[in-house]
Amino acid sequence: MSAAGRSPLRLGYGSNGFSGHRFPDACEVIAGLGYDGVALTLDQPHLDPFADDAGAQTARAAKSLADHGLAVVIETGSRFVLDPWRKHEPTLVSDGDRGPRIELLTRAVRIAAELGAEAMSCWSGVLPEGTRAEEGWRRLTDGLGPVLDLAHELGVVVCVEPEPGMHVDTVDEALELRRRLGEPDHLRLTLDLGHLVCNEPRSPQASVAVAGSLIGNVQVDDMVRDVHEHLELGQGTLDLDAVLGALVATGFAGLASVELPRHSHAAPTVAARQIAALRASLARLADAESEGPTP
Repeated sequence: MSAAGRSPLRLGYGSNGFSGHRFPDACEVIAGLGYDGVALTLDQPHLDPFADDAGAQTARAAKSLADHGLAVVIETGSRFVLDPWRKHEPTLVSDGDRGPRIELLTRAVRIAAELGAEAMSCWSGVLPEGTRAEEGWRRLTDGLGPVLDLAHELGVVVCVEPEPGMHVDTVDEALELRRRLGEPDHLRLTLDLGHLVCNEPRSPQASVAVAGSLIGNVQVDDMVRDVHEHLELGQGTLDLDAVLGALVATGFAGLASVELPRHSHAAPTVAARQIAALRASLARLADAESEGPTP
């Protein structure tokens, strides 16, 4: 592929990085910058899955996406959608009633089906202090059971994201979760490229290779080792060319969506910088491919 040709990756941008925009306006900017899709986090102000008019909100979101020719994946990492006092709680591995989290994920599957989303992404949650790891696995597999059953019925791909500090925090543990659930084909992995720098025992490109064909969703950001802070590309230590090259080599055909949830104050400017960095990296990869191996 020439540098001027079509990118081998489809690029998206996370709606949680546009929290100051109405969703139709966010879609207009994202599409206007040349992105191919949106990673839509279910939360106010864009699509509240627990609102009385959630169905109407879903229909309006579908129209905005269609109007701008944008693909979509559904993200469920909103901070306070379930509890106004406790960030992310309850999770799939919390003490007490985990039903609200399961309800959120089943609603997310239904919304994903209605929007024709390419994936619904979720994570495990932080295991409470003093809880045995095996109990965490039991809670997680029990909670995901009905979510996966519904997803299979509706034809939705579910992607589990390894998240630093959570019960499932590495690619290896995400693969272990698939094994414990019987390795269903519609259960895949979300990889956050920044997390690969922050938390994985391997290099980011090696982690991508290990996940391989099981990658169903990708989040794009930069990080530094052992610091879970989403940075703009070029502000951390991610070797973008190497990790995008590894991703292309897997044959990944989903959306690779920028994940900068703390940058909404300058969303259009930040989104423009990220797509420029991604396009430059992909162009370098294309040039290297066209030149062939060094004699």
